[in-house]
Amino acid sequence: MSTVVTGSIAFDYLMSFPGKFTEHILPEHMHRVSLSFLVDSMDKRRGGCAPNIAYTLALLGERPRLMGTAGQDFDDYRRWLEAAGVDTSLVRQVDDKFTASFFCSTDADSNQIASFYTGAMANAAELSFRDAAGATMAIISPNDPQAMVQYAEECRALGISYIWDPGQQCARMGGDELAAGLRGSAITIVNDYEYELIKQKTGFDEDAILVKAGALIVTRGEHGSTIYQDGREISVPAVPPSRIVDPTGVGDAFRGGLLKGLAIEAPLDVCCKLGSVAATFALEHLGGQSHAYTWDEFMERYESQFGPI
Repeated sequence: MSTVVTGSIAFDYLMSFPGKFTEHILPEHMHRVSLSFLVDSMDKRRGGCAPNIAYTLALLGERPRLMGTAGQDFDDYRRWLEAAGVDTSLVRQVDDKFTASFFCSTDADSNQIASFYTGAMANAAELSFRDAAGATMAIISPNDPQAMVQYAEECRALGISYIWDPGQQCARMGGDELAAGLRGSAITIVNDYEYELIKQKTGFDEDAILVKAGALIVTRGEHGSTIYQDGREISVPAVPPSRIVDPTGVGDAFRGGLLKGLAIEAPLDVCCKLGSVAATFALEHLGGQSHAYTWDEFMERYESQFGPI
């Protein structure tokens, strides 16, 4: 399987706030919010949804093709991804912009407040799946909304099976855009909050979504994930972490594991179990690309939780 991973390419600036955001939010003053949080630490990490997904997929023995736009500061990142096993030949550098940046503060309860600078990601619609010869599977993860809709249209036209993963762009995209990505997707994957946004914006219920998508996966954090397919509902548990360090990139790691399962033609519940194991490795480290393991180490953890595949 030749898998193309699309989405944001970014640098993550990860900060840690020792208190709880909720203790500083005054509901009676929500009409005028002015908050500043003094953080204890800051780390700059390689990030972005697409490289995070591709990195985990490469750890699992695949050679994913990363497709996205990055800025003039991407050279070192490109070399690092190539060394990790990610094909970056479909990444275009925009010389007069910086790579997109994600600024995120996490509190003691793992709540997050984040801002995202678009940068070179705004040029993503200049890329096309028509230049990704031989692609058989794709994931369309959060990116420039226009590009996401365009990629879905191209995948349908070219016969490329794709996963629709609108993620945090659910908040920005309209109902028509979200519905356009759903239509014809092999799988649509969202977290439980994004699922409610999609239903609200499109007016679709679960049945209506499954008319348009082959399957629906809803991730639920520490409560695992739920698969909706062919009239069935299957719950897959999360894998307990040995420690919790940082939730950034955990959902992306899940998607990397999911794609590995699809690459080996595993049943969808096994794909999600692979995703659960991959997500936990990411949760135990800072950022979306700090974890590392061999296939044997990964499978040892899988089998200790779920038994043999």
